[in-house]
Amino acid sequence: MRRALSALAVATLAVLPSAACGDNQAGGGKDISVALITKNSTNPFFVTMQDGARQAAAAEGVKITIAAGKADGDEAGQVQAIEDAVARGDAGILITPNGPGVNPAIKKARDAGLYVIALDTPPDPANTVDITFATDNFKAGELIGKWTATTLAGKPAVIALLDLFNDKIVSVDYSRDQGFLTGMGIDAKDRKRNGDEEKTGSYSGGTYTIACNEPTNGAEDGGRTAMERCLTKNPGINVVYTINEPAAVGAQQAIKAAGGPSPIVVSIDGGCDGVRQVGAGVISATSQQYPLKMAELGVKAIKQIASGGQKPQVSPGLDFYDTGVALVTDKPAPGVESIDTAKGTELCWGKR
Repeated sequence: MRRALSALAVATLAVLPSAACGDNQAGGGKDISVALITKNSTNPFFVTMQDGARQAAAAEGVKITIAAGKADGDEAGQVQAIEDAVARGDAGILITPNGPGVNPAIKKARDAGLYVIALDTPPDPANTVDITFATDNFKAGELIGKWTATTLAGKPAVIALLDLFNDKIVSVDYSRDQGFLTGMGIDAKDRKRNGDEEKTGSYSGGTYTIACNEPTNGAEDGGRTAMERCLTKNPGINVVYTINEPAAVGAQQAIKAAGGPSPIVVSIDGGCDGVRQVGAGVISATSQQYPLKMAELGVKAIKQIASGGQKPQVSPGLDFYDTGVALVTDKPAPGVESIDTAKGTELCWGKR
C-alpha cells in the first residue's frame, strides 16, 4: 500500500518541478523543518496523515514537528501550534484548518516567510494559504448523493443530514453536505451554506423531505447523539448522510437501538475500518480519500520550495490541488462509477 501510494505521489508530483539545491538542506546550508498541524490526533484520518508526514519527512531528510488541536474545531490549539512553528523558524506549515479562527495566524506565518499548505480542508478564502492539497469534497459528496438517488429508484427520500458543526463554517463541512444534495438532484441554493435548501421538494428520482440537520463534530458519539435527535423528529428517516465514517458508525448505533427499519447510510473517508463497515452493511457507500498522498505531497512541496524549486500549481478549474476520490460500495448503481470493498481495501488507510 505504501509503495503504491508513494509511486502515485511521485507521479503526481510531476507538477512540481525539480528542486534546484541539495536533498537535505535549503540554500545556505540550513536544515529544512516542517510543521504538520492536524485537527486532532484521535481521528484515524489525521493519525494516518501524521504517519504519512513522518514517513515522507524521513525519506526526504526533512525535520517534522507534529501538532494538533485537542478536538475537531479547536482553533486556539492550532493557532498556538502555528505560532510555535514561526518561533522555531520552520520552512513551512502543513495544516488541516479547524476553522476561520486560524486564518489570522496563517497570515502572520506567511508574512514571516513560511510557506503554508492546507491539507484536506481548503480554508475560506482559498488564498488564505499558498495552496491546498485535498480531496474534492464537493465531488465526494456528489458521488454518494448520485449513488443514493439511483439506489432509491424513485422512492420518497426522508433525509437526515449529519454534518460537522453548527457553530462555525468550514469548507469541508458545507462542500460535502452541498455536494451530497446536488448529487441527489436537490437544489442546494448557496453552496457555501448548510441548511438553506428547501425542506421538501423533488430530487432526481422522486420526492424528498429533509428531517434534520444536526452536528456530529465528526465523532462516533456525536453521530449517535445527532441520529437520536433526528429520529425523535422523524422516525421515518430512510437516508442518512454523514460527514465521515465515525459519525456514520455512531448513527447506526442509534438506529439499531431505536429498532426501526435500516436506512441507507452514506459517508466520506474510505479508511480501512470504514471500508470494513461498508462490507458489513453498516455503511452503504462511502467516498474514499487519500490522506497519505496529501501528507507526502505536502512535505515534498515544502522541501522543494525551501530548496529553491518552484511552487506547486492548483488543478485545472479548481482553487486547490485535487488528490482524488473514489466511491466504495458492494452495491453498484447504474451510471455511478464505483469500486468494490476488495479494491477499497487495497487503497484504504488506517489499521487493517
